[in-house]
Amino acid sequence: MQPACYANAVRSQEAHTSGVLMIGIRKDAHSQVLHLSRNKRYTFTPEKLKWDKFKLTYKLLSFPRNLMNASDTRRGIAKAFTMWSDVSPFSFREVPADQEADIKIGFYPINHTDCLQSYLHHCFDGITGELAHAFFPPTGEIHFDDHEYWILGNMRFSWKKGVWLTDLVHVAAHEIGHILGLMHSLNPKAIMHLNATLTGRKLITQDEVWGLHRLYGCLDRLFICPAWARKGYCDSKRKLMQKHCPSSCDFCYEFPFPTVAPTPTPQRTKHKLVAEGKKLTFRCGKKIAAKKGKVYWYKDGELLEYSHPGYLSLKDDHISIVANAINEGTYTCIVRKKNKVLTNYSWRVRVRF
Repeated sequence: MQPACYANAVRSQEAHTSGVLMIGIRKDAHSQVLHLSRNKRYTFTPEKLKWDKFKLTYKLLSFPRNLMNASDTRRGIAKAFTMWSDVSPFSFREVPADQEADIKIGFYPINHTDCLQSYLHHCFDGITGELAHAFFPPTGEIHFDDHEYWILGNMRFSWKKGVWLTDLVHVAAHEIGHILGLMHSLNPKAIMHLNATLTGRKLITQDEVWGLHRLYGCLDRLFICPAWARKGYCDSKRKLMQKHCPSSCDFCYEFPFPTVAPTPTPQRTKHKLVAEGKKLTFRCGKKIAAKKGKVYWYKDGELLEYSHPGYLSLKDDHISIVANAINEGTYTCIVRKKNKVLTNYSWRVRVRF
């Protein structure tokens, strides 16, 4: 996103609003990701937002106007949900549009819902830009850009129409990952990677499964799992057991990715107690950065890699946030030239509710 899945790709898709995090994906994402900041390749929302149940319902409020009919749209969305239910305790069921649902899905024009009025929810940008955006739990919404040409199949360029044809299943699966509480992965093979639509990969990786384990717990899906484990199925039927019995087979481990110690907060920290909903902007040393070094932004000691609409807007020389419970913490700006720190600033934000 530059809205909870955003990327600057040739095609992008993500978002989060009303105090809720939104994220999306783009088609032209050339953003640089700094790999040295994370100790794992998957990431969570700042507050580890998640669902309090595993049986979720969804409904389709509108359908695409280009190429794809309602039946194929339903089939594509259902397939994307199945990709996640196959590797997690979650189950998803479609309900009629006039019933209540946990997740609401629709195809919208540039100006949709409250995007013109809300600082947290941006509008679409037309064809070949942002593809879709999603809202983290418990606000389960996915908005697809209705200017795009959606298909079931690999993303490709149509010379006849002069447009990109975008795979609905791939984009929907990425957005569903955000719906479940996952942010972008640093694993280039992951469906939750920032440039997922450009890779063509359609499998949920072990990274993303581990991410769900960390967020929701590593749970067996069947009561018979302990008995199967005693019969040796963890070795002889490993794929089956990874899917249904990760706890009984001790498949909850994580690959030991390299870690980097958090950056300590500078001693000269300014403290700010602000009203909920107030927009704050912190500026770093623009002149010194432009001439001599590179600016790095941190929240609570962790490197910030890109904007999270509904959470923060990140630029080279400044950062903007909306004061709320999610955004409380310490924001630090450090200007570096190679390994030398040229200057740093820090702000501690507390919200007055």
